[in-house]
Amino acid sequence: MSTRRAFLQRALALGGGAFASPTLLQGRHDPGRATKAVAEIADKSRPAVPVLTPDVPDLPFRLDHGVKEFHLVAEPVKQELMPGRVLNLWGFNGSAPGPTIQVNQGDSVRIIVENRLPEAFSMHWHGFEIPFDMDGAPGSSQDPIKPGGRFVYEFTLHQEGTYFYHSHMAMQEMMGLLGTFIMHPRQAYQPVVDKDFAILLQEYAVLPNNTIPNSGNMEFNWLTLNGKVAPATTPLIVKLGDRVRIRMVNLGMDHHPVHLHGNTFSVTGTEAGRQPEATWGTANTVLVGVAQARDIEFVARNPGDWMLHCHLPHHMMNAMSSVAGRMTRGPNGMPAGAGMEEGMGMMRQGPALSEDKGPSLGRGMGVGATLEERTSNGSLSGNQSIESMPGMAHGNRPGIEHGQMPPDIAPDANATPGFPQDAFMEGPMMAMDKMLEKPENYGLRPGWSGFMQGMMTFVRVLPPDKYDEIMAKIHEKRPDQKPMPGGEREHGA
Repeated sequence: MSTRRAFLQRALALGGGAFASPTLLQGRHDPGRATKAVAEIADKSRPAVPVLTPDVPDLPFRLDHGVKEFHLVAEPVKQELMPGRVLNLWGFNGSAPGPTIQVNQGDSVRIIVENRLPEAFSMHWHGFEIPFDMDGAPGSSQDPIKPGGRFVYEFTLHQEGTYFYHSHMAMQEMMGLLGTFIMHPRQAYQPVVDKDFAILLQEYAVLPNNTIPNSGNMEFNWLTLNGKVAPATTPLIVKLGDRVRIRMVNLGMDHHPVHLHGNTFSVTGTEAGRQPEATWGTANTVLVGVAQARDIEFVARNPGDWMLHCHLPHHMMNAMSSVAGRMTRGPNGMPAGAGMEEGMGMMRQGPALSEDKGPSLGRGMGVGATLEERTSNGSLSGNQSIESMPGMAHGNRPGIEHGQMPPDIAPDANATPGFPQDAFMEGPMMAMDKMLEKPENYGLRPGWSGFMQGMMTFVRVLPPDKYDEIMAKIHEKRPDQKPMPGGEREHGA
């Protein structure tokens, strides 16, 4: 027996040597390469990590004889963009954007869609290669879903990548009816990532003292990431050395050049799925166009609290609206803004390029005939600036005492043409650190929230000890949080 065993072992050893690849043969003389080859084999056996969508829940499912069954409800929702600012939107399952759906390549999926809106609705599965009658285009592939009705979509998914779902009734999209749909590949992408995030870019046009977006407007003043505006957005927490993927989906009216501070990334995917590695290009800003998705990946080698934001200046602000009245700091009192019609380029009296109309043209959200109202850029007094933001600015920005102007404004600022521009110079801007206390914000520099607005968040690259500390706080606050929703048992079992 021992002789036979020895013979087989020698034969296998010889066979292995005869048929070994050149790479493995070279590995005998290069331990580093051999180690890398083993690591790559191990990586290929790893499943894809679940996607985390900060501030947006995952949609749970149940298994019904091998089919993953989801239930989506289109309905009016109340969405808090930031503390004290609640909008009346339309969303799914109480959330705008709707919950993230995560499945695996090859899954059979059933999605029961219920319409609790006051009008007809139809769901489109953006970029899906599925049967025509499941596409969700009203009037062509199906009848719209009537109020109180439902439609069952069922298909098997052969694709993989970052996709999304949304209403195909155009104006309903502008009210919040969209969500992310992640199709995980059968085998994890190479190189594998340690963290995988999804971010949805949305925008709303909301007039002052209103809570309902004007979906017909062409100008937007609340720019959101996952249904929140900075500083209420939740940072992405990663550990130093992690490989990170961030999936960004845009379904609005504006394109967004998204910039990441302190890191260089590769664009690895689009709304059509994973891209060949030969097409990857390095960048630190990626344009996410309307109806597009972009996946970026990088290794977090640079520690810090790095901003991730749309680089359009007006998209880094909240509640922007047209300036009405005559400018108080110019020699001739030039009009700074007019009404909504003029702000959208529609003149009511006189030529568009006349001396008193030209400055009012452009992107604005004025209300009514505001051309002759006085005051536009006149400064606030110190008392007004502090008292205008009770519980926000006071006590959060170091060095500011009640009744004083912020110290970062020059004594002769009012003598400079064009002053003010940044809101914090007059305000100061709304620092609200204490109102936004949550584990992901732990350890940020005091006063950080005073300089975050609109489509802005952080990618926090933390050393292991700080990372573990924050993750422990997150787990303590949300101990039952599951990265992938349940439904492991067969329905009826």
